[in-house]
Amino acid sequence: MKILNCPVNGPRNISEFQYLGPVRTVSAEHGDELIETLFYADNPLGIMQEWWRHTPSNTVLIAERHTVTDKIVATYLPNRKPA
Repeated sequence: MKILNCPVNGPRNISEFQYLGPVRTVSAEHGDELIETLFYADNPLGIMQEWWRHTPSNTVLIAERHTVTDKIVATYLPNRKPA
């Protein structure tokens, strides 16, 4: 069983979470850049920031996950990134 730490509710089974995709910055100034950002996702090796939602409490959070080992390094609320 894989455990993901919800910043509000503590450690929970990952089946209680919904993956919402990678954290990306989108600039709508140039149409070509927007299309590139929305339809062509990077697939980096290493730590990646991802959006997740704890479905029972509807808490949206950011998880930093290592893409090679699939280990969750940190979880936090979007406005409270740890130092």
